[in-house]
Amino acid sequence: MQLPLFQGVSAQQLSALVEKMPFHFLKYDDGEHIIAEGDTCTHVRFVVSGQVRVRMSFRNLNVQVEQTLEAPNVLAPDYLFGLDTTYPFTVTAQGECGIMQLLKADYIRVIQSDKVFLFNILNYLSRNSQRITAGLLDIKHGSVVERIALMAAVVTTQLSADVRFTFLQKDFCTLLGTQRTTLVNALEHLKRESVLDYNSTQINILNLNALRQKL
Repeated sequence: MQLPLFQGVSAQQLSALVEKMPFHFLKYDDGEHIIAEGDTCTHVRFVVSGQVRVRMSFRNLNVQVEQTLEAPNVLAPDYLFGLDTTYPFTVTAQGECGIMQLLKADYIRVIQSDKVFLFNILNYLSRNSQRITAGLLDIKHGSVVERIALMAAVVTTQLSADVRFTFLQKDFCTLLGTQRTTLVNALEHLKRESVLDYNSTQINILNLNALRQKL
């Protein structure tokens, strides 16, 4: 009942749903692949126990972002619908974890069965879309600090933990549209505020909410 997309539904409704629908409960060992980049999103997937590590690479640049998602959570239902239904990232188990999944066609039957399920997925998709727009509108000066904050807000989820960027510095500068000296100054500013730590090839976000508030 705490899972995103199922909140607000009674225990009785959920019990009846599990009896009627072919939910699959899968267990994964540490490091085992759950989703590969380029896989088609054929199921809605939930992390029901443990945690997973999500890794995404920016195309044509040596820049990657990683984040941890803990149960209860949902794995990118954004890619169930739309023109592109392929995952842009890999997901691996971080320690032992449990995944619950439901085929797309069956999930459509679920959201057609009760307006609560329908509103949950619509709210989820709308919130993600609006977060990107709001981030762009909130930029005041276009500073590198704000660009880093916007990028983190776009590529992470609200419940992300242990967010890490790894990169070639020249590619990260290209992505942000800035010079190396300006980037280092911005990172030093954020480090002094205990928002992140960094070295020449990696940024570890220590306080994601504080970073987002830089917008």
